[in-house]
Amino acid sequence: MTEIKNDEKPALTSRQKKYLKGLAHDLPALVQVGKEGLSESLIEAADVELERRELIKVKLGKNSGVEKDLGGEQLAKATDSYLVQIIGKTLILYRANPKRKKDERIKLPKA
Repeated sequence: MTEIKNDEKPALTSRQKKYLKGLAHDLPALVQVGKEGLSESLIEAADVELERRELIKVKLGKNSGVEKDLGGEQLAKATDSYLVQIIGKTLILYRANPKRKKDERIKLPKA
């Protein structure tokens, strides 16, 4: 019998999501999904921005052909990040980066 590993990270609490939504409110969409959909280069771009900023917005283009709920889950999984919220055609992703300077990191409220 094969052992099932549970590598899932703990879910964000509603309090933490609310905090991240507030931080993301004024952010511009740094990554845009075009007609290529969730391509390797798009995933790499999102990964780079998450590394740099921890919290990003991703805009789904009109002709991207990506269904927002499924696309959000797939992109979050591919970048090992949290899908914080979907607003219209905009996804908010969060991934902590322990390599950032301590004063530049996003400090989540306690669970």
